[in-house]
Amino acid sequence: MLLIPAIKIAGDFPICVVPMLYQDIEMPEIPFWSYFCQISDSTTSYGSYSGAVPNEKITWGKLDFHTPKFIVESDAAIVAPLIFAWILGQ
Repeated sequence: MLLIPAIKIAGDFPICVVPMLYQDIEMPEIPFWSYFCQISDSTTSYGSYSGAVPNEKITWGKLDFHTPKFIVESDAAIVAPLIFAWILGQ
């Protein structure tokens, strides 16, 4: 019998790329993300994993102080397609 382990990837994994390249790969010239938009139905608070406020991500090396940051408090399955369609002009 083949056992396949369950793997969970953190919801903010893509944003972890910047600090990983900067700290682990030692690429100090790596730029921060151009903007940040969080769509979540989680309660936003300091110290929360899923609902961490964008400014807290600055302390983790994920965003710059000047990065435009947006929070949309809703269900991502509903809101994300609407935002993407608007951005793409669909």
